Amino acid sequence: MEKKRTTPEYIDALAPGEIFVFGSNLKGRHAGGAAYAAYRKFGAVMGQGVGLQGKSYAIPTMQGGVETIRPYVDEFIDFARSHPELTFLVTRIGCGIAGFTDDEIAPLFKNAHDAENIVLPEGW
Repeated sequence: MEKKRTTPEYIDALAPGEIFVFGSNLKGRHAGGAAYAAYRKFGAVMGQGVGLQGKSYAIPTMQGGVETIRPYVDEFIDFARSHPELTFLVTRIGCGIAGFTDDEIAPLFKNAHDAENIVLPEGW
């Protein structure tokens, strides 16, 4: 059985058709962590806290508990499934500045495991 690809810890460049998926805040203030990398390198738009922007996709993680993140993750998974021509490299959203753990966030991506074009961090 072939092991599924995992998102590298650091992403400095994207291949054609790859999208950098990062944790954001609803106001789209991409000032730190992966959000800042998305802004500086992958076309994230200041003031846009959700969805596709440039070669990046924002999932809000700073507005409350884990359950407030779930709808945005579900929306992302639906979006990714409807765009099979793209490959989405999911960073450890919510596990940096937002202060969540992998054990809290990884279960939100349970429905992404069978999507060929969604690449998750190791252990998710």
